[in-house]
Amino acid sequence: MNRVQRVLAWAFGAIFVALSIVVSIETLARKLLNYSIQGADELGGYALAAGSVIAFSLALIGRNHIRVDVFHERFPKRLQAWLNVLSYVLLAAFAVLLAFVAFKVVADTLAYRSTAPTPWQTPLIWPQGVWYAGLVVFALLAVGYASRAVWLLIRGDIDTIDRDFQPKSAKEEVREELEDFAHRGGTQVAMPPSAEFTAGTREAA
Repeated sequence: MNRVQRVLAWAFGAIFVALSIVVSIETLARKLLNYSIQGADELGGYALAAGSVIAFSLALIGRNHIRVDVFHERFPKRLQAWLNVLSYVLLAAFAVLLAFVAFKVVADTLAYRSTAPTPWQTPLIWPQGVWYAGLVVFALLAVGYASRAVWLLIRGDIDTIDRDFQPKSAKEEVREELEDFAHRGGTQVAMPPSAEFTAGTREAA
């Protein structure tokens, strides 16, 4: 799963690095040469569509989708497990619905050979195809996670559900940020006592 996450992260970064280069060229050309390539806005829309569906999958793998958990930690552990599994099942159902609706959109685009109403007149099947592929990947991942969560619940493996499907705690988020900082800086950074205290206080609240 780490390999999938790495590939998706590289694809996400590459899309927006390429977009930033195009926007920079467009800005300089307008300023210095009074010339426009007339496509930066169009490419920006395509990048946003592709990047958003990739972000769906990245958030799923990293347990970063927002969940309202005001009362979650106050429930018994078994009820927490049921709610965690239910959240992933509902997310999987929503992801499959998105992929189904997107398929109808792409099918209509292919049938009518639709093009963008822009100077480039881009065949919309290409950007929509990338968008649809991202939604399919998200749906497959969501169904896979939901299936695993249901299987663990049937087995009664509450501890694994708690570890892999529980909403992220403040302490986990602080630790991940510090580990990421250490990885980028090439140094070992330990969680400071103040951070542990703050995270523990937020969890207990």
